[in-house]
Amino acid sequence: MKKTGILNRHLSGALARLGHTDLVVVCDIGLPIPEGPTVVDLAFRASVPSFAEVLTGLLEELEVEGAVAAAEVRQANPECGALLESHFPGLELVPHEELKALSRQARLVVRTGEARPYANVALRCGVPF
Repeated sequence: MKKTGILNRHLSGALARLGHTDLVVVCDIGLPIPEGPTVVDLAFRASVPSFAEVLTGLLEELEVEGAVAAAEVRQANPECGALLESHFPGLELVPHEELKALSRQARLVVRTGEARPYANVALRCGVPF
């Protein structure tokens, strides 16, 4: 059995299949999940696992060249907004409806147990060189 890194076999496998420019959406329990992308639902109960825990773990596994979040996060969920801006200095902010539309282009959606508004981000995969 794998000892380190992401242990969830569905998530680990989905991450291994990602390529340059593929989108990964990390979302809270409230974001509508579109038909099409692979979905790995990690939600166990409200706030478990948290958005921050899942995002931190994913960033240990992924090379990210860009990130998009809802502009509303700054006012509705300032803690999450600060977390996103600390990880992604060039964070692109768009209206929430635009982020939901963008999520339909995702190759992978990872649902967390987060139960606070706008704890969502779309990550554009990069390459490690």
